[in-house]
Amino acid sequence: MNLIVVMLDSLRQDHIGFYHEGARSFEGVKPCATPNIDAFAMHSIVFENAYPEGLPTIPVRCSLMTGQRTLPYRPWEPLRKYPEDITLTEVLRPEGYVCGLVSDTYHLMKPGMNFHRGFNSFVWVRGQEYDAYISSPSRRKVEDYVNGNYGEEWRKRVHQFLANSDEFEVEDDWFSGQVFKEASKWAKGNRSHSKTFLWIDCFDPHEPWDPPDKYDTYTDPSYLGPRLILPMGGDASKWASEEEVRFIRGLYAGEVSFVDHCFGKFMATIEELGYLDDSVIVLLADHGHPLADHGKFLKGADRMYNELLKVPFMMRLPGGEGARRRRAIVQFQDLAPTILELLGMGKETSSMHGASFAHLLLGGDDEHRRSIITGYHEGVDRCIRDREWSYIQRPEGQPDELYDIVDDPKEKNNLIDERPNEAKRLSALYGRYFRTSTVEYVKGIQGKYEVSSTGVG
Repeated sequence: MNLIVVMLDSLRQDHIGFYHEGARSFEGVKPCATPNIDAFAMHSIVFENAYPEGLPTIPVRCSLMTGQRTLPYRPWEPLRKYPEDITLTEVLRPEGYVCGLVSDTYHLMKPGMNFHRGFNSFVWVRGQEYDAYISSPSRRKVEDYVNGNYGEEWRKRVHQFLANSDEFEVEDDWFSGQVFKEASKWAKGNRSHSKTFLWIDCFDPHEPWDPPDKYDTYTDPSYLGPRLILPMGGDASKWASEEEVRFIRGLYAGEVSFVDHCFGKFMATIEELGYLDDSVIVLLADHGHPLADHGKFLKGADRMYNELLKVPFMMRLPGGEGARRRRAIVQFQDLAPTILELLGMGKETSSMHGASFAHLLLGGDDEHRRSIITGYHEGVDRCIRDREWSYIQRPEGQPDELYDIVDDPKEKNNLIDERPNEAKRLSALYGRYFRTSTVEYVKGIQGKYEVSSTGVG
């Protein structure tokens, strides 16, 4: 049996049309056109409550590739030397799998990151975001892509992306077009192998958002302001008008729609090659993306809401067997042990933090985890949630938050004062080590056992 994993960066669950069917949780949110992901979902086990653990990009991929937690243990860092980190690839390759990686996620390809380790082949697509790829000046004017509130550092970031993408003319020139074209080429070239594993790591729809004109249909055509392809962080009301905020959201929707188009072309290729009959195919995102839903764009430790945490997560079994929706809670460290169990290698998962949810794919009860905890390793903010409630632990001096994510999916009504027992219940599910950044935890331990002139205090 073959394995294909498609990772899309920064894709919100509420921008996928399939998730809107029969779901009141997205009232007022218009999904962009995602016909190809929707078609894939029709033949997949679709998870409504799949969550990242340690955020963002690199810790998430470490967890997915190793089946281990990262939140309480490690920051943004390279894969560690074997056998301290044993990746999915390093388990599959000795079993006869030919493994390929295709990615434009430039953080993976930076010197020493090691995320290509163990793959038989790897293809890097250069130029995303601030990748130091093109050093010549862009032909385009930065002023057309920023407003008067952008500082010099942000202007440099925009300029780098413009320089990297100056030569784009046809759809396949855009980054997701390149990634899925290379992935299709790999799938075709390696079809003769009896067992293959292909990991596609597509950085889009991560910002900057600059979709081809054909897909830029979600912005107001009467808008005359700058093309703000890269939003800044912080309070959006301080650097963008309401019209600009709506425009940026439209660019994101267009980017999602274009990624869906590129994914559809790839799916047509692997269907033609026969992979749909003998492959497990996983489609997921590492996290969502705040679009000033709670006042801010971009990811951040203080943005522990659905727009960041709710992601599309789908698994297609060979022949589309067992397609259904699942409400069970799963977390990213559970993916590697699940895959290995499906491939008949369950014995390899005993040292993993994650727990296989293969029973959910094969028709078992719709139950897995009782709850999840998520956040940034370096941040103090933590989110603990189950199917009904989401508790956000804030830094000292800031009020904690509690949301009924069934009746209030946009998380506008903080019920921490009305339902304190629910917050206490969720908080009690995880110990101090999980609920405090490692830096703060170590400081606390050192303070507790500080050696003084009178001994250990």
